[in-house]
Amino acid sequence: MLFSPTAIEGVVVVAARRSEDGRGSFSRLVDVDAFAAAGLPTRFVQVSQSRNKSRGTLRGLHFQAAPHEEDKLVVCTHGAAFDVVVDLRPASPSYCKWLGFELSGDVDRAVFLPRGCAHGFLTLVDDTDLVYFITTPYVASAARGVRFDDPAFGIAWPGAAAVMSDKDRALPDFARAMGP
Repeated sequence: MLFSPTAIEGVVVVAARRSEDGRGSFSRLVDVDAFAAAGLPTRFVQVSQSRNKSRGTLRGLHFQAAPHEEDKLVVCTHGAAFDVVVDLRPASPSYCKWLGFELSGDVDRAVFLPRGCAHGFLTLVDDTDLVYFITTPYVASAARGVRFDDPAFGIAWPGAAAVMSDKDRALPDFARAMGP
């Protein structure tokens, strides 16, 4: 596995090695020893899948409030998505900065997001599936989010959001979400 740090501290691109033959391919998505050597968590308590029927489906930007913050490893297993991380850690030098990554079922690459970052994605093709390996159990009362189009972040999404949940459309802007 290859671990590549990014401009946001703690956000790491994880590239798996793919073996291919006449049957197809094989990739290891998580290797506890390799993750530990890279300083990443090795214990995931939840694995979730997001299935998305249509291109232009936007989910996010989601996070969990303290003390239930979560680390996530996000993998696209089918289709393609533009995956976004926003740093919401006030003490971070990259506070309110964002990074975007194209993830695809055709490329064995994942993104690790540390606690204190918001996450969202926009599907680039129909029938896109993402799998999340998560270090903290989901707590509904700690679930939070901020608007995907908030000017505080200036995210350059690669297309329009054609499909969104009412809940995501109603997410507050950053100032209201993080205010007193």
